[in-house]
Amino acid sequence: MKRPQGFDRPTPRASRAGAEAPDAPEAAVRRTPRPSAPRAPSPSIVAPADRVATEPIPVVAASVEAERDGPPRDGPPRDALPRDARAAKRALAAAARERRRYERQEVRRFTRRSRRRRIAWAVALGSIAALVAVVAIGAYSPLMALREVRIEGAQRVPAAELQAAFADVMGTPLPLIDSGEVHAALSRFPLIETYATETIPPGTLVVRIVERTPVGVIDTGSGLELVDAAGVVIERPAERPEGQPLIEVDGGVADEGFRAVAGVVRSLPADVRAQLTRATAETTDDVRLELAGGASVVWGSAEESALKATVLAALMRAAPPDTVSLYDVSAPSSPVTE
Repeated sequence: MKRPQGFDRPTPRASRAGAEAPDAPEAAVRRTPRPSAPRAPSPSIVAPADRVATEPIPVVAASVEAERDGPPRDGPPRDALPRDARAAKRALAAAARERRRYERQEVRRFTRRSRRRRIAWAVALGSIAALVAVVAIGAYSPLMALREVRIEGAQRVPAAELQAAFADVMGTPLPLIDSGEVHAALSRFPLIETYATETIPPGTLVVRIVERTPVGVIDTGSGLELVDAAGVVIERPAERPEGQPLIEVDGGVADEGFRAVAGVVRSLPADVRAQLTRATAETTDDVRLELAGGASVVWGSAEESALKATVLAALMRAAPPDTVSLYDVSAPSSPVTE
């Protein structure tokens, strides 16, 4: 029987036992079909190799078997997986704690320098606060109460009277003694010109005073008054004290002539001032002095009094007052002795 053109007998399959099929006739294998219009190949004429390559993969069957047998053998064992929701929460909390611990370590590592700076400032401020607290407690405690008043520089003013003036502040803590209280206690003594105080813990107050220096005696008509350069009355003696000159000015202690005389008397050396008996001034430029030996001194104004006092002391050593009648130092660069 004649077969249609282009149809060949398919090659028989190999048996399951692996036997080979008999070879096809050589003429059938090498026969080349005539050129014709292209046709879709029949599935029966596909080569055995092509049929093996296009066989379907049993994916569904493998998936079903995997679901039945459990996870693959190379994955984590079933026992390693959380058994319930509580175990999963514990694992999540442990992971969160580990994360927070790590973050805290990183924060401490990057803030170590600022933390040390804050600690140093805290220690310094704490030390200062503790020191202030100790000083405050010690200063205002009874241990710092005033128990002794020491007077220095008193000559005319009795020291016992000065100490008695502080009776109202005895027992007061030293830091609480007000300067106004000290001034009120010392203002009772007109002989005190200036003063300074010093506290010596735990309970001593030192008062250093400078007494007023008298410059002479003024006759007020109702008696004599020993005054200082400011015109403050130091005492009212019955007679002129030795070494204190009698000051004669027209306007009393309020006159400009008195200020000029007081300035001149204070500039004199102690040995010259001890011989001074009288001082007058009609004007500020006409100051005159009288010495115990009878000699007079033409002083002039109160300007350059220190230089004039030095020149006068030198003239008195060269010519004592009992040998001359006049010393003129109004022009200290050219003094005159008569």
